[in-house]
Amino acid sequence: MSDKSIFHGHALGMPGLAPDWAPSHKTGVGTALSARSRVWFTIADGVLTECYYPRVDTPNMRDLQFLILDANGGFQEERRDLVHTVRWIEEGVPAYLIMSEDPGKRFRLTKQICTDSERDSLLIHLHFEVLSPEEGPYRLFLLWAPQIGNTGMGNHAVCQREPDGTDWCLACRDDITVALTGTTPFVRMSAGYVGASDGWQDLHYHHDMHWTFSEAGPGHVALTAELDLGVGECTLALGFGASHEQAMAHARFSLTRGFISILREYSREWLSYQTDLLDLSPSSEDHGKLYRRSVAILRCHFDKEEPGAGVASLSIPWGEQSDATSAQGGYHLVWPRDLYHLSMGLLAAGDRDTPVQTWHYLQRRQNADGSWPQNFWVDGTPYWRGLQLDEVAYPILLAWRLFQESLIPDPSDTVHRAADFLVSQGPVTPQDRWEENRGYSPQTLAVVVAALRAASQLCDSKKGKAWGCNYHQVADSWDQRIEEWTFTHCGRLLPGHPDHYERIAQIPVIDTGEHLPECRIFLPIRNLPPEAIHSHSQCCVVDGGFLSLVRLGLRRPDDPHVLKTLPVWDAVCRWETPCGPCWYRYNGDGYGEHGDGDPFDGLGQGRLWPLLTGERGHFSIAAGEEVTSYIRALECFANEGGCIPEQIWDQAAIPAKGLYPGRGTGSATPLAWAHAEYIRLLRSRKDGVPFDRPAFNAEGLA
Repeated sequence: MSDKSIFHGHALGMPGLAPDWAPSHKTGVGTALSARSRVWFTIADGVLTECYYPRVDTPNMRDLQFLILDANGGFQEERRDLVHTVRWIEEGVPAYLIMSEDPGKRFRLTKQICTDSERDSLLIHLHFEVLSPEEGPYRLFLLWAPQIGNTGMGNHAVCQREPDGTDWCLACRDDITVALTGTTPFVRMSAGYVGASDGWQDLHYHHDMHWTFSEAGPGHVALTAELDLGVGECTLALGFGASHEQAMAHARFSLTRGFISILREYSREWLSYQTDLLDLSPSSEDHGKLYRRSVAILRCHFDKEEPGAGVASLSIPWGEQSDATSAQGGYHLVWPRDLYHLSMGLLAAGDRDTPVQTWHYLQRRQNADGSWPQNFWVDGTPYWRGLQLDEVAYPILLAWRLFQESLIPDPSDTVHRAADFLVSQGPVTPQDRWEENRGYSPQTLAVVVAALRAASQLCDSKKGKAWGCNYHQVADSWDQRIEEWTFTHCGRLLPGHPDHYERIAQIPVIDTGEHLPECRIFLPIRNLPPEAIHSHSQCCVVDGGFLSLVRLGLRRPDDPHVLKTLPVWDAVCRWETPCGPCWYRYNGDGYGEHGDGDPFDGLGQGRLWPLLTGERGHFSIAAGEEVTSYIRALECFANEGGCIPEQIWDQAAIPAKGLYPGRGTGSATPLAWAHAEYIRLLRSRKDGVPFDRPAFNAEGLA
C-alpha cells in the first residue's frame, strides 16, 4: 500500500447507500460458447455492467468502469463523461471493442472484452492513449461495484498483495467469490462502502486517492485501484469461483494464457457455430449483419449448467430504479413463452441442438399437474406465481415441431399432461400474454387451439387415440367460438369501424346484451393511476394478438374478422418512427416511461414494441405482401451493438434522459424474443410462409 494512505483496516461508512442495478440499455452481451466457461457479461454506457455466474440468472456486479484524474485534480467518470463507441471485434462473435474518448479530445480509453473459453473468467484488454500530451499527466483508476449472488447488500470486499507482488481486489458473498487482478501491479488499492468511502467519493472530494482501506463489508461495497499508466496497456482478469482460491486461480491462469490467445479461441468457437447455420442474409436488408448478431445474442441467453434454459434478457428493466437489497428477477428468468420463441428463432437459423436441449429442459421443469410456472429461476424455482395458458401450450408446439423433424423421441407423455391441463383449465386464461388480465384472449386461444391439435396428432401417434380424439374435439369447439367470445360489434375506437377482435374479454361477447351491455364491462389495466385503472371498456381495447390466428393457421389473412380488426389496431396502436412502423402492445397500456421520460416505477405509459413489427411482418408474409419495411425497421431499431430493445421511445427527444425517437428506452435491451422474431421473419421471407405455422393448420390456407 502507498505511503499516502490516511487510513488502513476497515472502511468507513457501513453499510453504504441502498444498492440498485445498472441501466438496462445494453449495447453488448457475451459469453464463451463453451460450457466450460460459466461467465456472461453485459455492456452499457461504454462500461462493463452485470456479469452473470455460475448461471445465466445470477448477476454478480453492477458495473466496472474507469475514472481519469488530470493534472489539475479534476476527474472524469468513464460512464458519464466520455463519448463511447461499441464495435464487435469480429461479426458473429460477441466480443467487443469499446472506445471511450474525452469530449475535449485529450485522451482515449480502448477496451477489448471477452471471456475465457476454458474457465470461469473474463478479460479486459486496456489501452490508454494520450491524444494531447501537453494536457497531461493523467492517472487512471478502476472502480468496481460487485453485487454478488444477485444482491447488492451483504457483500464483502478485500484488497491484498501476495508475496510475489500480485495485487488482488476480492469480493464475495456466501459461496461466490470474484477476484480481480492485472498483468501489472496496482499502484494502490482500497475497499469501501458505496456513497461513503468508495473511490468515486475519494477522488471527488480529495482530488487524489487518499483512502487505502484493506476491507469493507458486509454491506454495499466497492473496490478501487490505481493503474500504472507507464506501461500504456494492460490486461485485467476477473476470476469467478466458489472460494477465494478458486477465483484467483481462474484469473491467474487466464492472464498466463494471454488476451490474444483467449480471444482467438473464443472467436474460433463462435465462428465455427455460425458457419454451420443457414445463410439468411439474402432475406435481410443489411447483408446479414443483424442476423449474425441476433443468432449470437440469442445463444448467449442460454445457461451452461442447465442446457436449454434460456432467459428473457440479460438485463434488469430500469435497473437504476430497481431495489438490489435482495434478489430480484429482472428479466434474467425463464419464461416458457419466451423460451419457445428463443428456441424457434434458433431453429429457424439452423441450430437444431439448442431447441432439443430446451425441450428436455422443459420436460424436467413441468409441474405435476402438466403446467409450467409463469416464470422461474434456471433451477426451476418459481418466481411469479401467475398462470398463462399460452405458456402451457407453447411447449406442446415446440415438441410437435421437433418431433416432426425427427429431432426428439416421442414426447406424448409430457404433451398429454400439458394438454389435459389445457382442457381442464381453458378456454379462459388467468392471464394474457402481457401477464395482466383474465379472460378470453384471441392470442391465447390461437396458441391453445393449435397446441391441442398438435397434442392430438402426437398422442394418436402412440397409443392414446382416445386422448387425441378428445383434444381435437375440444380444439375444434373452441376454434369455432373464438369470434363469439372475443369479436365485438360495439367498438368505438375508430369511427365507422365498430367490429373488431378485442384484446381480451372478461365476459364473452356472446353473453352480453341489453341487461349487460358490453360497453359497461370495464377492463382493469395495470400500471395506471387509480383514477384511470377502470376507465377502459373491454370492447374498446385492442392489441395485435389476433394476428396469431393467422400466423398459426386458424384464420386466413383475408378472413373478414381479421380485415375488420386491422384498421382499428393500426389506428390506435401503430406509430411511424424514424426507422419505420412500430406498434404499442394495446391502447391504454401503462408499462413504460412516464410522459416526462422518468423511469417506469409501477406506473407509466406504454411505449412501442419492436417485436410487434415482426409480428406484423409475419402477417404480411401470410397475406403474400412485401415485408421490406418491417425488416428494415427492425434492423434500424437495433442499437450500435446490435441489440434490439423491448421498447422504443415514441415522443420528442429528451437527451438528458437518453431518450430519442425510434431508439431504445429504459426497458429491457436486448429482448431475446425480439431477436428471435427478427430471425424468424427472415426465415419466413425465405420460405414464403410463417416459419412456425404448424403444417396441420396450413391446409386450405394457401
